[in-house]
Amino acid sequence: MFFIAPFLIEMKKILSLMFSLSTLFGCKSQAKTIIQKLDVITFKEVIKKGNVQLIDVRTPYEYQQGHIKNAKPIDFFANDFKEKTQQLDKERPVYLYCRSGNRSGKASKILNELGFKEIYDLKGGFIAWSRQN
Repeated sequence: MFFIAPFLIEMKKILSLMFSLSTLFGCKSQAKTIIQKLDVITFKEVIKKGNVQLIDVRTPYEYQQGHIKNAKPIDFFANDFKEKTQQLDKERPVYLYCRSGNRSGKASKILNELGFKEIYDLKGGFIAWSRQN
């Protein structure tokens, strides 16, 4: 009995040390990406300040029919969508919109997977924007 007690105490110390080391060295620190849907008024206020990465993920035809001023077109359905978005600055916020919010929601998830830090999606898309402008 006296032999087992010191053994258990030592084993407990070893396990505690192993857990501490695995926590310290085994976990990667990952910054959490912000994906947020913004209403038209908030979206408009932010992009009005300028110097933002404003991306229209609609087709070229849709873009030509009307778009938000200074928006860069990157077609979500194009084969090179990921390649073109890789040219953006991942450290700066990205503001996305499409026609109704569906494609930009999917695009947000892709940008998240690619490592973008802040992603903002226009709620209701260009349809909502057009109604309020």
